[in-house]
Amino acid sequence: MSNEVTRFRTGEDQQLAQRFAHRAELMQASEIRALFAVASRPEIVSLAGGMPNLSALPMEMMAEVVEKLIKENGQEALQYGSGQGHPKLREQICDVMALEGIRAHPDDIIVTTGSQQALDLISRIFINPGDVVLVEAPSYVGALGTFKQYEANVVHVQMDDNGMIPEALRAAIASVRKTGQEIKFLYLIPNYQNPAGVLLPAERRTEILEICAAEKIFIVEDNPYGLLGFDKPSPNAMRAQDSENVIYLGSFSKTIAPGFRVGWALVPQALKEKLVIAAESSILCPSNFTQLSISGYLADQPWRDQIASFCKLYKIRRDAMLESLDEYFPEGATWTKPHGGFYIWVTLPPEIDTTALMPKAIAAKVAYVPGTAFYADGFGSWSMRLAYCYPTPERIREGVKALGGVIRTEMENRSLI
Repeated sequence: MSNEVTRFRTGEDQQLAQRFAHRAELMQASEIRALFAVASRPEIVSLAGGMPNLSALPMEMMAEVVEKLIKENGQEALQYGSGQGHPKLREQICDVMALEGIRAHPDDIIVTTGSQQALDLISRIFINPGDVVLVEAPSYVGALGTFKQYEANVVHVQMDDNGMIPEALRAAIASVRKTGQEIKFLYLIPNYQNPAGVLLPAERRTEILEICAAEKIFIVEDNPYGLLGFDKPSPNAMRAQDSENVIYLGSFSKTIAPGFRVGWALVPQALKEKLVIAAESSILCPSNFTQLSISGYLADQPWRDQIASFCKLYKIRRDAMLESLDEYFPEGATWTKPHGGFYIWVTLPPEIDTTALMPKAIAAKVAYVPGTAFYADGFGSWSMRLAYCYPTPERIREGVKALGGVIRTEMENRSLI
């Protein structure tokens, strides 16, 4: 492209940007999405993306579900539906949530286009510019992007290997209160957290619930991984203990398939109408086709057995990654040891910048997500998230070995080992 054309397009872009709404300036590409173009190259071992591994999902079974749906109920499946979601699926979602101790009524469920849409709708309803949202440190990159778009002030709350620390939550609330800012809600992923992989114990869940109830702060409990425990079931959902102060987000992306884009929000009765109105203004209604496909699967297929198959598959991959980290990563690196979900959080010496290290890792044919993607304040530069969900165990070992070599060389160059 000539310099003249480049200058012309740059000028066009600047003129267009002047016409954008203020919030458009806050929209930025996810660091993970930006990695996909590189990480998807066949020679690269991608430990970056949290894509479910669908090799354990029998495609013939899914084909039967969809074929039956079109033949027997195609007129409804291909038509507009309710803005709140299909009644039958909402009833089945109650059965799914019952596995984690939740007793719910279908009328309190809003079906969404993935749980990400539910997070967007909740943010739209609650957040005014400058309001505070409390989140884990680190936290889910998709949530951070949504909160930023709605101009929230994100405050991170310290975690350890057992999730959010209640005393750190008390301190964060007190600190924000002193500034006069309003705290709208606490957002957290208690089960096999993204990105750290940690599990919040039952006693901490109760304490955090008590703190937030006393401080009149809603909790947004995001739970895509709760049924993906490897050794034993996760503790009951926080929503099981408190139906008035917890907004619960669920998804079929990890337990069935993300391509259906079906999630849901279980909300206190007082919030339902606002959330339905927000959903209708956003997409009019969720897809009847995908909802009824999920519904048919839940009705006719052994979905609990299928989740167990996923757990077995992910546990094998988790073990391969932990064993490889032990073998190939240098001293000075530490990592979490998840009991479910998709992710391991690695912490390196603070002299190592994982963003700056990325080109060297790509040259060694391995990709990861730098830790700064999971903080709103640029923290986490010496950390990284590794995903074990998608590659084969052999590819995981290959990728961890290559990455360990890159890290070891960097630490030797800095005289850290």
